[in-house]
Amino acid sequence: MKILAIETSCDETAIALLEASGGLRNPKFKIFKNLVASQIKIHRPFGGVVPNLAKREHLKNLPILFKKILNSKSYILNSIDLIAVTVGPGLEPALWTGINFAKNLKFQISNLRSKIIGVSHLEGHLYSFLLNSKSYILNSKQIFPAIALIVSGGHTILIKMDSLVKYKKIGETRDDAIGEAFDKVARLLSLPYPGGPEIEKLAKRGNPGAINFPRPMLNQKNYDFSFSGLKTAVLYCLRDNKNLKKENVAASFQQAAFDVLISKTLRAAKEFNAKSIMISGGVAVNKTLRKEFKLKIENFKLKIDFLAPPKNFCADNAAMIAVAGYINHLRKKKRRLTANGNLNI
Repeated sequence: MKILAIETSCDETAIALLEASGGLRNPKFKIFKNLVASQIKIHRPFGGVVPNLAKREHLKNLPILFKKILNSKSYILNSIDLIAVTVGPGLEPALWTGINFAKNLKFQISNLRSKIIGVSHLEGHLYSFLLNSKSYILNSKQIFPAIALIVSGGHTILIKMDSLVKYKKIGETRDDAIGEAFDKVARLLSLPYPGGPEIEKLAKRGNPGAINFPRPMLNQKNYDFSFSGLKTAVLYCLRDNKNLKKENVAASFQQAAFDVLISKTLRAAKEFNAKSIMISGGVAVNKTLRKEFKLKIENFKLKIDFLAPPKNFCADNAAMIAVAGYINHLRKKKRRLTANGNLNI
């Protein structure tokens, strides 16, 4: 099955062309093209994403990326079996650009078997581990039950997965998502947007034990998160201590946030006898987070696999939307082709 996928949930315009096979027992994906047009330079002066500017850039970038996908080979369009497009969650003005573009493409395809399917952005992240070329033949290496952690600018969610099609959210942030907290702390440290990569870069030169920031909800028995108080603790620390080294603040903040993420994820893995831990989302690019997860799993002598997509599939991209579209198509799960900014998993 040939899949064209479109992702415009926030500030990345993305289109991908993939071939999917193997069904639910052994899904495989061959990526022909996975294109992303970043809007970071547009939004950086504002310290965050401006919805109307994002919409404008999507409208400009979608035709350009699609032309690159076709590469002057018009027959590619008629070979498409499935169009997968993000319908939420995200910025609704941005989501509508992708949805309308997908609908218009559907009318241009002469392949009568072609279909269009709405996809949850969160399911895209959830299934993105399947894009690892080294990984996972599901019918020969058992990885379920699994605990999946989605960490991004808009989401911090913990999920128990019993299979590719059976999963349940067991925890989420009650306020700021982890990526949002990174952006806000970066602003406190006068670092540019987006804050995650800047904090990580600065933290490498700092001492993660220099400042004992709080670990919110660390010892609560639930699997929810909260990062608003941690962000406020950084604010007060900087206000009351003018001579602090920024690199120590960055390293200590990052360590506090990651301690909570890792501790709760490992606790869930133990409670539900998980055979693997999966992380995904933009924050999953962070090398320190990946390293800490692996070290903690080794230190606790847990027989748990640690699964993560390649870094270029962690941030918003259309390849992961194609994967989620394929899985949902196989299970006949349909979503309305309507933008839903608050769509849940």
